[in-house]
Amino acid sequence: MSNALGGVSFLGWTWSDLLFLVLAALMLGAALTVVLGRDIIRSGLAMIVTFAALAGVYVLLEAPLVAAAQVLVYIGAISVLVLFAIMLTQTKVGPVRLVFHHQAWAGAVAAVVLAAVLSAVVLSTHWPNTVSQQIHTATDALARMLFDDYVLPLEVVSVMLLAAVIGGVFLARREEPQEGER
Repeated sequence: MSNALGGVSFLGWTWSDLLFLVLAALMLGAALTVVLGRDIIRSGLAMIVTFAALAGVYVLLEAPLVAAAQVLVYIGAISVLVLFAIMLTQTKVGPVRLVFHHQAWAGAVAAVVLAAVLSAVVLSTHWPNTVSQQIHTATDALARMLFDDYVLPLEVVSVMLLAAVIGGVFLARREEPQEGER
């Protein structure tokens, strides 16, 4: 990314480096909130923040099509669908202790093993200091192909997804018990 604004004088960093660190910290913090949060609605909202920070990282990498797909697909579709499913199916009364809480030790062991493997891979990889050449993508050609040649299949898929959401809402709807059924 070209840095026309210069750098952060007191740190000696470029603005894109500083923005990357802020987005990475936001993404990691929100991801930890997703995993460790006790309230499932707040975890779902933290998942949206995680996806938004990842879209910001894609923008920094000069991949606007991937960033737009991240916003449209993950934030606009998957996160909202997950939140709707939680809100429609969540009951107010639930078990005090869930079954998978007994498997926390296995998750901790798997996390430590994964961290060790990732650390070994990161430390043994030769990372270049600079990028030798920028790869240009043809996002305008892809967009023209999607919205010119394949506009009908794209619209059919969107109507099918809308029908699936409406069907999910209909199936998840609870009927109130009548006075004589209690």
